Amino acid sequence: MTCTIDSMDSAPVRVMIVDDQPPFRNAARAVLERASAFELVAEAGSGEEAIELVGDVRPDLVLMDINMGGISGIEATTLITTQHPEITVVLVSTYQVEDLPPDVHESGAAAYLHKEELSARALRKVWETGGDEGWRRRNGG
Repeated sequence: MTCTIDSMDSAPVRVMIVDDQPPFRNAARAVLERASAFELVAEAGSGEEAIELVGDVRPDLVLMDINMGGISGIEATTLITTQHPEITVVLVSTYQVEDLPPDVHESGAAAYLHKEELSARALRKVWETGGDEGWRRRNGG
């Protein structure tokens, strides 16, 4: 499914940021402020908190850190994408793609972005294409 955000009449993409590091949440929030088609609806500091919030705030897009205390972002992504398949989850971390944990490809995530690559342009591309095609191929999509 391709979702476009070019129309001024369309509702903004509702985004939840999940990261245990406040500096990254601040940076991601700043990216969203520059991306007019995206609206921050929630922030979570852990995978557990994200799982609790997602049902209440119903984001369209979740930016999920991989490494957090408690359950990992991979586990949280698996639970969210299983319980809410309409929600798009993009994993974000400092891993190089080739160093990602092996279970990342079974999580249901639509794409992976290195934290340094997170930008309004990257978010628009991921959202409009429904994820990363190379990522989907690795996930059997």
